[in-house]
Amino acid sequence: MTQSKFKEVDIDPLLSKYQSFLEEHLFPRDLELVTNPFFQSEPLLNELRQKAREQNLFAPHLSEEDGGLGLSLTDFAKVSEVLGQSPLGHYVFNCNAPDIGNMELLHMFGSNEQKEKYLKPLMRGDIRSCFAMTEPEHAGSNPIHMSTTAVQEGNFWVINGHKWFTTSADGAQFTIVMAITNPQAESPYQKASMIIVPLDNPGFINVRNIPIMGEAGEGYLSHSEVKFQDCRVPLDNIIGEPGQGFALAQERLGPGRIHHCMRWIGICERVFDMMCKRAVSRELNPQKPLAEKQTIQHWIAESRASINASRLMVMDTAEKMQRLGAKAAKQEISTIKFFVADVLMKVIDRAVQVHGALGITDDTLLSFWYRHERGARIYDGPDEVHKSSLARSILKKYLHKG
Repeated sequence: MTQSKFKEVDIDPLLSKYQSFLEEHLFPRDLELVTNPFFQSEPLLNELRQKAREQNLFAPHLSEEDGGLGLSLTDFAKVSEVLGQSPLGHYVFNCNAPDIGNMELLHMFGSNEQKEKYLKPLMRGDIRSCFAMTEPEHAGSNPIHMSTTAVQEGNFWVINGHKWFTTSADGAQFTIVMAITNPQAESPYQKASMIIVPLDNPGFINVRNIPIMGEAGEGYLSHSEVKFQDCRVPLDNIIGEPGQGFALAQERLGPGRIHHCMRWIGICERVFDMMCKRAVSRELNPQKPLAEKQTIQHWIAESRASINASRLMVMDTAEKMQRLGAKAAKQEISTIKFFVADVLMKVIDRAVQVHGALGITDDTLLSFWYRHERGARIYDGPDEVHKSSLARSILKKYLHKG
């Protein structure tokens, strides 16, 4: 969790510990874990979580007093890259989305009661959570258009609405839902609030786990379509004040995009390694490896340059956000989101091509990542929206001068 005060650590030995853990415990089982249903793999994953605790590697984003390592945003970004090499790396160390975003949100804005009931067990890894904002009836890239409402009746909020892509709802203990509480507010950005809903509430309905290409579609890997039907929760379940929903969402999404981008870079590194190993081991004819082909050499060189550039861009953004806050780094956050997502897809695509027919089978992780990570250019805002937002922001000073 991003801290105003964080622990100074020698990060390189810590990164080596994480790398060794992944190579020993996750890399040999990755393919099996993402192929099997999540709930079938969960006992093994829980064993690995316990090993992470025992090795003092659990929850690197949390402060030491909360049971973590107290890393700064920039140091955690480096850890996030290492963990990104495994599809379940972040889950094993309890810093996976959407839990990590909900932890940050509750840590900064939750009441003492909310922290005791929801945040602490989430930080310990005892429970899972989800986040319900996107609606099937409205474009997810412009969330101010929202139909889900929360109306005050006595000491309760009564929530009605329809959400989807509520990640990890299957098996979660609570969700944080974005709902309109102030419909008459002058600004559309002051109409919505965030409210905690326990998922054993009879007014919460998990309609289905949406079939997503590249995912088993249950548990931690699920994306659910959900409904709230006269769902009653206490007024105290609101996070912050009524009308603060969008402001809180920005606080949640800023660090989240750093986490995503560094995870993508971790995937790129693992995929790059697979591509290079395949290039030198695959012979077109006796003693003529694929690596001798100029096209393959160019792909390797371009991938290396793009991955390195991505890392520098993201770390620069993380440093600025850590120093000045998410608002000051708004342009940089949009830039890394679409840039790194594009690099990710290009590197995976090249690796698939180098592997040939093997690359499109499920015998390697390449096909999983190719399908799973296609969403990188859509979630957290489509690339096109970020590009337009960035361009408008850049052009403001030119229009002013004109």
